[in-house]
Amino acid sequence: MWRFECDYTEGAHPEIMKRLLETNEEQTPGYGEDFYCGQARKKIQDLCGRADADVHFLVGGTQTNATVIRAALRPHQGVLSAESGHINVHETGAIEASGHKVLALPGEYGKLSARQIQEACQAHYTDSSQEHIVQPGMVYLSHPTEIGTLYSLAELQEIRKVCQEWGLWLFLDGARLGYGMAASGSDISFRELAELCDVFYIGGTKVGALFGEAVVIMASALKKDFRYMIKQQGGMLAKGRLLGIQFDTLFTDDLYLKISRHAVQMAEQIRDGFQKLGYSFFCESQTNQQFLILSPAQIEALSEKYSFSIWEEVDQEHIAVRFCTSWATKEEAVEELLADAAAIKTQA
Repeated sequence: MWRFECDYTEGAHPEIMKRLLETNEEQTPGYGEDFYCGQARKKIQDLCGRADADVHFLVGGTQTNATVIRAALRPHQGVLSAESGHINVHETGAIEASGHKVLALPGEYGKLSARQIQEACQAHYTDSSQEHIVQPGMVYLSHPTEIGTLYSLAELQEIRKVCQEWGLWLFLDGARLGYGMAASGSDISFRELAELCDVFYIGGTKVGALFGEAVVIMASALKKDFRYMIKQQGGMLAKGRLLGIQFDTLFTDDLYLKISRHAVQMAEQIRDGFQKLGYSFFCESQTNQQFLILSPAQIEALSEKYSFSIWEEVDQEHIAVRFCTSWATKEEAVEELLADAAAIKTQA
């Protein structure tokens, strides 16, 4: 069985496993105050071109989103998100459980626009009953989005302008950030994120690490007491060096982007191969997620040998599915998938 249902089915990149084993019996301070976390922080600061960036290491994406949003918002505030945003769909109400509402807006291919944010804020502040309504306090973006689409630098700049106009925090979820940066046509780097976002995070769990996300805080007001929030949310790992070693390794010799490029190349082979066979796509994606439209019979046939995600029903006879590659996807698996896709093309 070849698995394409997500990008975290494997353990960790061999270089990370090697470093963890090499340092296994070292004694270090806990809670992220060790040498390795310090070294990883410095490498991330250098990538961002900002020595003033605060960098914190947490274990997973939902924990990271909940911690950042809870730290940033006042009790009466909510967070603007695309309807398909991870915090709105796949986090079991973690944000609402912390006392904050997700203010969902219809996304275009998973993305929010500056115009939508502007209109949402105008609608709130021109409502005569505004004190009775949750106030927008933050904009949450995912890059890439849940359907593999990307924000352009121009789009991010426009969103930043609107956030500044209305006093909104700008938070970017980078769970798959490496795959976004490695995609063809991507024009957003760590330096642009550090310039435009108040806070963002660099995903490790889905990009080669055993686990871990690196939160990068640029806004001074968010830096104060953030470690208190990490602790309160259960995110302060006692053996913090396990996170530091992983990110230190990922950001040595450009490993993070190298392995991200491999995943994107494998996804491009899937995309190009299915296109040549005449299959239709649910949406266009330049990243490691590819969304195909298949018939139930085709899904049943491919499911005998491959695992992939059922996304949504397109019509009574077609279903959108997701094939997701990772840093560890083997070309052999992609070649077999395309060969089998060719064999079942005529199945209704």
